[in-house]
Amino acid sequence: MKIIIRLLAVLVLVFVLPTLVSAGLWATTDRPGRWNEANWGSAGILPRADASPEASVHVFSAMTGGLKGAVASHAWIVTKEKGGAYQRYDKVGWGTPIRRNHRAPDGFWYSNPPRLVVEITGAEAERLIPKIEAAIAGYPHGEPGGYRIYPGPNSNTFVAHVLRSVPELGAVLPPDAVGRDYLDNGGFYALDADSRDLHLSFGGLAGFSLGARSGIEVNFLGLVAGVDFSRPALKVPGFGYVGW
Repeated sequence: MKIIIRLLAVLVLVFVLPTLVSAGLWATTDRPGRWNEANWGSAGILPRADASPEASVHVFSAMTGGLKGAVASHAWIVTKEKGGAYQRYDKVGWGTPIRRNHRAPDGFWYSNPPRLVVEITGAEAERLIPKIEAAIAGYPHGEPGGYRIYPGPNSNTFVAHVLRSVPELGAVLPPDAVGRDYLDNGGFYALDADSRDLHLSFGGLAGFSLGARSGIEVNFLGLVAGVDFSRPALKVPGFGYVGW
């Protein structure tokens, strides 16, 4: 009985309490009430494609709308061939799930500014773009109806799949990317393509990740707590990365 009580206390302190604090802070901020009142335009992060001819790859993440924005973000991928235009890939919950260029490549999401998760340019980007496109094409939940907001597969499940498939990108999605831990086809485990990160998951509701990019992570009901050794930082539910 004592073990159960201690476990519940840990869950409350590590997962529930930070989430409630984050939700309270979020609720005090003035935000758009509806999607059509939000800013979806460019945040001005990326240069014009014709002003930057080199190839590039960018992964962005931005907090989402409504109360869920207190703890959850939305991620997308942007690629640009050498001398070409930006191509943005998102997974959404309506119509054909994988959308291309339905928003500005560096656009706000529900008026929330995008955060740059990773950026690669030049020859390395040229090398990785075909791998990224292959991972997008091979995503197992890309058909109509292949979206579920919680626990997944959702927009973050899609981007996390690409990051695991192309580990040379060298990144994981931020802790607030709810749905990233739902593995392909609801699988129990996944090993990144370079075997440097291991992920265990019970349908995206609970799990564990360990590796060079993930650090140490515990996932509970889509919330992530852990330690990132490469940044370094703590991963705190509702707050994302908290630097040392």
